[in-house]
Amino acid sequence: MPRRSNLQTSEKNTPDSRGQAVLAAIIKEHLVTGEAVGSLVLSDRFAHGHGWSSATIRNVMAELEEAGLVEQPHTSAGRIPTDKGYRYYVDNMLGEARLSRADLKTIDAVFSSTGLESSSSPERLMERASHALSELSENVGIVVSPSLAENRLSHIEFLQLSDKRILVVLVTTSNIIHNRIIRLEENLTQEDLERTARYLNTEFSGKSLITIRTEILELMREEKALYDRLLRNAILLCDMSLNDEESSGGEVYVDGASNMLIKPDFVDVDRMRELFRTFEEKSRLLKILNECVSREQPAFRGDVNVVIGREHPSSSMRHCALITAPYRIGFNENSGTLGVVGPMRIEYSRIMAMVNYMARLIERRLGEETPLY
Repeated sequence: MPRRSNLQTSEKNTPDSRGQAVLAAIIKEHLVTGEAVGSLVLSDRFAHGHGWSSATIRNVMAELEEAGLVEQPHTSAGRIPTDKGYRYYVDNMLGEARLSRADLKTIDAVFSSTGLESSSSPERLMERASHALSELSENVGIVVSPSLAENRLSHIEFLQLSDKRILVVLVTTSNIIHNRIIRLEENLTQEDLERTARYLNTEFSGKSLITIRTEILELMREEKALYDRLLRNAILLCDMSLNDEESSGGEVYVDGASNMLIKPDFVDVDRMRELFRTFEEKSRLLKILNECVSREQPAFRGDVNVVIGREHPSSSMRHCALITAPYRIGFNENSGTLGVVGPMRIEYSRIMAMVNYMARLIERRLGEETPLY
């Protein structure tokens, strides 16, 4: 079932089989060369198998342009795909995305060579996964860990740094460690902090911080006087741990931003500067990723999500393609995201398969045995 997008073609403008063949040929040629594709290039491809003349191909290209699927750069007589053309191609013309044996072998070798087969550090795994995505795709690799609020508690400690500054050390059930410093309006002693940590570890281990907060509020409403002070401290520390910008999303691992510098698609300095600013600002990047991943779209090739060009909510990404997939930790909805950012002129089928495979690989390394291929 095709994805919904902001750039749908109407039935009237949907290309017929001949138009689809020419569109696919333009896209494949443009992906390789980065140049506008002319009718003479295509006529060599279609003359023998189809018997189409250059004039016929020019007419088909004009129809595709009228439908908004290709456009003609002012410096060239050829055509290049539009974001609408790429969307039609991804939704209607790609077969099942599968990695080649060579890619599978390379990915497995990269992970094995970094010691991730036996690594106990999820942070290291995510860091290396973003690097592997970048290296293999020759674009930007991104991995986002599950948000702190959604993580399930294994162990928590509060360490007093000064009268009102507290270091929170939270270990999740998937062995991800979150460290953050919070500032309180009231003074709590180290004894208060240790008592609160013991209470949270004893009563709420295995539950998410959001669930913990909800259950503590319910206990407070029941007016259990014996625990009033303890519960107040617990809800205060949970709130402060959750209510900062850092906890609204997970840690972000970005690798390969420099790959964009050599892409002819990003010769515009202002465009490149804005894109790099997005990569550098965690909250901004998380907002973009969350908006893209949460777009209402039918299931298409599993969990892989593709956002192209003007479909992006952020102007800094309007010339990019973003291909993402969630990964889930355990048998719950606690998930992170990984993906690749590149120009719209990207190897969609290969990158979609790569992102999906990497997501399943991370799930398996973190303990969920999910079949790959």
